[in-house]
Amino acid sequence: MPRYDLNLLLNPNLDSYQLGLEKGVIEQILERHQAQVISVDERGSFRLAYPIQKDSQAYLIFYSVEVPRDLVGSLQRELRLRDNIRRVMMVRELPRAQKA
Repeated sequence: MPRYDLNLLLNPNLDSYQLGLEKGVIEQILERHQAQVISVDERGSFRLAYPIQKDSQAYLIFYSVEVPRDLVGSLQRELRLRDNIRRVMMVRELPRAQKA
């Protein structure tokens, strides 16, 4: 399966309980789309270059996942439907060059 970087910007106004619930829902969505999570990097709150939905900050989470190619579009659509997810960016990782 191809490996992707999944970057999510979440609502910065979530408290720790709501943030935990949202991360649980994200993991359920990933499971439903047969994604295997390789790593998770939570960067926390940071200031945005421009406001998104009148918020000047966002909570950033990076996922490295392996997803079947035919399920990538539906995964992105379902994540974008979540109210607390402000932005979704999914980029395919290029295969690393093998050493000679």
